Amino acid sequence: MLKRLALAASLAAALAGCDRGPPSPEAFARHAPALTGRVVDQAQLLAPADEQALAAQSAAIERETGAQFVVVTLASLEGRSIEDYSVRLGRRWGIGRKGVDDGLMLVVAPAERKVRIEVGYGLEKRVTDPFAAKVIREQLVPRFKEGRFAEGVRAGSDALAARLRSRMSDAQIARLDGAAT
Repeated sequence: MLKRLALAASLAAALAGCDRGPPSPEAFARHAPALTGRVVDQAQLLAPADEQALAAQSAAIERETGAQFVVVTLASLEGRSIEDYSVRLGRRWGIGRKGVDDGLMLVVAPAERKVRIEVGYGLEKRVTDPFAAKVIREQLVPRFKEGRFAEGVRAGSDALAARLRSRMSDAQIARLDGAAT
């Protein structure tokens, strides 16, 4: 038994050097885009008029609901998963009100063909996982496949804005989306 434990410990120590793990916050900060507004179009997918319309929509959402909504397109995920990148970016930028965690980010990385809707804990009952998946599947991906990125971003943003503005109760949303309450 001790021999097996020693072998397992040796193997774990040897493998530890193979996996460099997630990048440090400092390394991430050097490569992450700056929060320059409600729309950060690093991948340059949006025309100025699209950016203005999305920024106005985001400002209206914040005025009406308090939730903070940011659209971000990335030139590259820098070898990270979109899940990791978007969580780190949201934390770095401080999206959502402190103590409420009501931030929402639409993240598009066209070079890696990835898209994610990152939802703060305070919005999870309004923007459920099934709803976010539906927005991606029905609004974003079909347009992205046709190369119509700006149109996809606008359609996805419109669907998310409509959900945030919805007068439905959390229970009604859970039933509609088939989400757990």
